[in-house]
Amino acid sequence: MLSYARGPDQPLLDETLHTAFTRAVARRPDADALIAPFQNVHLSFRELAAEVERVAGALIALGLEPGDRFGVWATNCAEWLYLQLAAARAGLILVNVNPAYRSPELAYVLAKSRMRALFLHERGRHSDYRAILEEARGAQGGLALRRVVYLGTSSWSDFLAASRPIGAVRVSPDDTTNMQYTSGTTGSPKGVMLTHRNIVNNGWFVAQSLRLTADDRIVLPVPMYHCFGCVIGTVPMATVGCALILPAPTFDAAATLAAIERYRGTVIYGVPTMFIAQLDHPQFRERDLTSLRTGIMAGSPCPIEVMRRVVSDMHCPQITIAYGQTEASPAITGSPVDASLELRVGTVGAPYPNTEVKIVDPTGNTVPVGEQGELCARGYLVMQGYDGDPEATALAIDRDGWLHTGDLATMRSDGLFRITGRVKDMIIRGGENIYPREIEEFLYTHAQVADVQVVGVPDAKLGEKVVAWIRLRPDATVTGEALREFCAGRIAHFKIPECIRLVDEFPMTVTGKIQKFRIRQAEIELLGLGDASRIETA
Repeated sequence: MLSYARGPDQPLLDETLHTAFTRAVARRPDADALIAPFQNVHLSFRELAAEVERVAGALIALGLEPGDRFGVWATNCAEWLYLQLAAARAGLILVNVNPAYRSPELAYVLAKSRMRALFLHERGRHSDYRAILEEARGAQGGLALRRVVYLGTSSWSDFLAASRPIGAVRVSPDDTTNMQYTSGTTGSPKGVMLTHRNIVNNGWFVAQSLRLTADDRIVLPVPMYHCFGCVIGTVPMATVGCALILPAPTFDAAATLAAIERYRGTVIYGVPTMFIAQLDHPQFRERDLTSLRTGIMAGSPCPIEVMRRVVSDMHCPQITIAYGQTEASPAITGSPVDASLELRVGTVGAPYPNTEVKIVDPTGNTVPVGEQGELCARGYLVMQGYDGDPEATALAIDRDGWLHTGDLATMRSDGLFRITGRVKDMIIRGGENIYPREIEEFLYTHAQVADVQVVGVPDAKLGEKVVAWIRLRPDATVTGEALREFCAGRIAHFKIPECIRLVDEFPMTVTGKIQKFRIRQAEIELLGLGDASRIETA
């Protein structure tokens, strides 16, 4: 028996995100659609539709035309959803920009995406966004950028005031509606182009797997700039017609618990660290969480003890696991709500509907059940491609339409999959995808650094953490802590190595190839991570 499985065949939704949302509005116009307590926003579907129409008209008034790109560089907020749905309404492409970006990363994405407008807050808890943008533009980033709108200011009010009726806009389910940047082994971020068909159906099938109905209420503490938030989070609101609750701009355990209780949340999303923070919060025992039923824990390995506590202490018996990546819109496999805890943690479930999954060896042949290989996926969920990068697209998607994920996996005889590692060196820290090459190339810019190798090591709280081995130039005097300070404010905070070890040499093969797996093994021993290293990848 070969390692190949296919999810159930179900009719695909042949519609855009806007038409799906319009159906939800028609079904339950007065039901709750969006709640963002930190902004005093509480909208019905009818009211949300009016906001979306006004924002779509304002986007057109900026001079944007169907197919144009604009960016949202912001933490979670009501405006994020308005802009996402308005982009779908007006036939525009929303470019997600990570709020943790600093000026070099922002400059690259501004120029690469060719976005014509950017929406952002002036400041955040950790960032002066206006200053970072000005520095990025000074570095000649964003040559196509013409308009900048600051959320929550008169700039946003003026933007809305200019709105005009836009009438009918012809948009196809196969048009790109969203672009998200993800890096590769070369270290250069690539724009993943996702169509309406990609995200509408992916969000719909995940909603079905969770048995969502219009009476459900999704509490969304995960970031909307990420696929987890803006597909698995927002699309079920549009396709099923359930309410979406944003507890806070960024993850806040107390705010999330309060939102579940106050608004009777039935669905909760998060990465393991978010669930751990809620379970361990001083207010946890004070909150009534009995309304919870289901949700998704994803983004990094899920310890079984955490899952047990979510089921029992959070009163969430049908919490599930999902696996995927941005290039797959993002969900590829997931566990059913009635699976045993051992299956929900020890595997990443089976393929979602209309999704094929296989495990292949380095030559591309499908391996027998139980053997390790690279997980590949095929179906409606596979991205349109990397923006302006046909070579990278061809490396990721083969001639038969299979997306090569770069993840190592095995398939069981019952068709369930288990992630066992990664072909690439990608690190997943608290749900954030980190590519070592990006950090290595940045550290190379320090005058005293001769060579650097970055790896991820297991961490019981975050899933993985970043470690850098650095060989300094002769006569260098810089310390590891000084190198961490060199990173601060110049690369995203989650990319900064939590441990920097200064070394004289790296482990190598006889041919001179650096053996990163030996660096990782050495760090596990040096840091005493024996127990953490046994956490299963799921």
